[in-house]
Amino acid sequence: MQRSALLDAARALLSEGGTEALTFPALAQRTGLARSSVYEYFRSRGAVVEELCAVDFPVWAAEVEMAMAAAESPEAKIEAYVRQQLALVGDGRHRAVVAISAGELDAGAREKIRAAHGGLVAMVVEALRALGHEQPRLAAMLLQGVVDAAVRRIELGAAESPEEITEAAVKLALGGVCD
Repeated sequence: MQRSALLDAARALLSEGGTEALTFPALAQRTGLARSSVYEYFRSRGAVVEELCAVDFPVWAAEVEMAMAAAESPEAKIEAYVRQQLALVGDGRHRAVVAISAGELDAGAREKIRAAHGGLVAMVVEALRALGHEQPRLAAMLLQGVVDAAVRRIELGAAESPEEITEAAVKLALGGVCD
């Protein structure tokens, strides 16, 4: 129960103020716990983020997978893959996962996050294979690069609206993988 409250507080802090906002005193204040109690659950900010990734990423990936499953053609699956990820950018779970720099995470945590992203990329490989792509795994990784670049634009509050960024990413993805 306390762990869940701490994770909820961490999500909120990261969404509201980014990395700087995620402090143990702020977590304690948000949850009504003593600061020393926060340390009983997590040893560092990196450990908080690692747990957020472990809890939130599978849910996030399942949402992408469901959107792809509802699409009927390989092109529609690719479009769903891009659109669903970008739709989730404003979600507090996603903001928490990207808000803290990978430099604050230990090698094991970074590897877990990389593996989770690898599972996300694997979702689109079959759609690319169905389109006859010669190297579907490579194309999937490059497609995820387009998505990641769009995520960064949205997260940075670029001049373009999130909708414009999403449309550009979908157009690039479909034009680049469906030729």
